[in-house]
Amino acid sequence: METQLSYARRSQLTRVLAIIKGNKLLLAGSLIVCLVVCTAVFVTIDDVVYEQALIKRILHSPYQMNARDRLSPPSAFHPLGTDQLGRDVLARIIYGSRVSIQVGLLAVGLSGAVGTIIGVLAGYIGGKFDDFVMRIVDILLAFPGLILAIAIAGFLGPSLTNVIIALSAKAWVSYARVMRANVLKMKDVEYIQAAKALGASEARIIFRNILPNVATPMIILATMELGSIIISEAGLSFLGLGPQPPMASWGNMLNLGRAHITTAWWLSAFPGLAIFLTVMGFNLLGDALADAFDPKITLPTRR
Repeated sequence: METQLSYARRSQLTRVLAIIKGNKLLLAGSLIVCLVVCTAVFVTIDDVVYEQALIKRILHSPYQMNARDRLSPPSAFHPLGTDQLGRDVLARIIYGSRVSIQVGLLAVGLSGAVGTIIGVLAGYIGGKFDDFVMRIVDILLAFPGLILAIAIAGFLGPSLTNVIIALSAKAWVSYARVMRANVLKMKDVEYIQAAKALGASEARIIFRNILPNVATPMIILATMELGSIIISEAGLSFLGLGPQPPMASWGNMLNLGRAHITTAWWLSAFPGLAIFLTVMGFNLLGDALADAFDPKITLPTRR
């Protein structure tokens, strides 16, 4: 049985790699996501680095204020211009990417873990516990996600941690529904019944036989949810419920640029473009992964 499962997984992996190889959307999405993630993780432009920099005309601090350069348009010295306090917009967008990626990964990780556990238990146990969980899911789905996040973030107070909690409070229901549906479909298949007949424990069946075979839709869902989480975080920050100034985030940069939309268009245009490209990258990556793992998609033919 193990040999057959290993062969089936190798065959699926070979098929997926063949599809990915000719998928231009996956390549485009991966490049955008890698650029944003690498920028958020590896680029550090704090005040200490700025003061020690040998070439300050290239490296700017996101917190360094200069009244003489306030609301300067894009130039060679400030490629994306400066804001109303003379801070470099490019540096603040780079630091804002760190906030967006951090919130996205932590919120998706937290909601994915909670939703996976609840979905597996609801699908595997069934009965009244399944009915109870699904009624909670139905109630939460009745509320618009951003409205619920605004209510929770407003109650808890504006901070980065509270934004993650607020966004996770609704996002887990998607993972729970997907996981429950897959567990219900899989728990009656032949090799699960064979494992039960051989005396395998419930935990072994769940972790060794069920979870590895339903990981693919969860990965695809998590990839696509990242874009939604980033937009929601930007919305909360725009309303003043996210990270507070002077911390840079794309949402509060859009909010600060509202007052100068006609005279300093770059204050809102470039953070909005960063949000657009990042969300598009994650959506392209999620769509491409969904196509790659879809058994109905045929292998690309060589010409």
